Amino acid sequence: MLFQDVFSKWPMILNGVWLTIALSFVAIALGLVLATAMTALRSLAGSWAGYVVDAYVELMRNTPFLVQLFMIFFGLPQLGIRLNGLEASVLAMTLNLAAYATEIIRAGVDSIHKSQIEAGLALAMTKWQVLKHVVLQPAFARVWPALSSQFVLMMLASSICSFVSVQELSGTAAIIEQDTFRSFETYIVVTVLYLVLALSFKLFLNWLGRKLFPQVSGLARLTEAHGEAA
Repeated sequence: MLFQDVFSKWPMILNGVWLTIALSFVAIALGLVLATAMTALRSLAGSWAGYVVDAYVELMRNTPFLVQLFMIFFGLPQLGIRLNGLEASVLAMTLNLAAYATEIIRAGVDSIHKSQIEAGLALAMTKWQVLKHVVLQPAFARVWPALSSQFVLMMLASSICSFVSVQELSGTAAIIEQDTFRSFETYIVVTVLYLVLALSFKLFLNWLGRKLFPQVSGLARLTEAHGEAA
């Protein structure tokens, strides 16, 4: 019966789906924190820091993710740093995502006019309040759709981690295909599952964006109006 052999492996498939989701969310969380820190470092620190961040971003964005993963998994042991497949995958995904997210966040920060920052300070806000409410919150709100798309792409790119024996969805599919010799049915099921995952990620991230950024905060709008009036 068509798909019977594949569906008999359903517990393995569910484990692969779960690992794909877990890998993605961990990498997204860590990558977003790292990207925010690098954006701040680039804009607030001296020029040397900006050059370092720029070099990192260009390196990661202009080399294949597979090569980056292999460099971490196979290359670092030559330096005495040994990571298992799961650890190497999380690190590679985090570093790769952070490079792309840094550029996206930078675009959002650059869209905040200097007059808005000056207006926030004129309203007796602390520098931390200005950074949080006037710069970061509106910047993230403006670039959230682009960040969400990058998060989905990173989830799909997690399939490459199967090359270092991580049994996420693609890795699980390879094992099932070897066991059943049902290549067509196996990868039809996997394709549908990746589609469902991608659409689910989009819906979740859109919902999260509405919760985190219902609009640009009222305080930011106030400073924007104050800045335009100035």
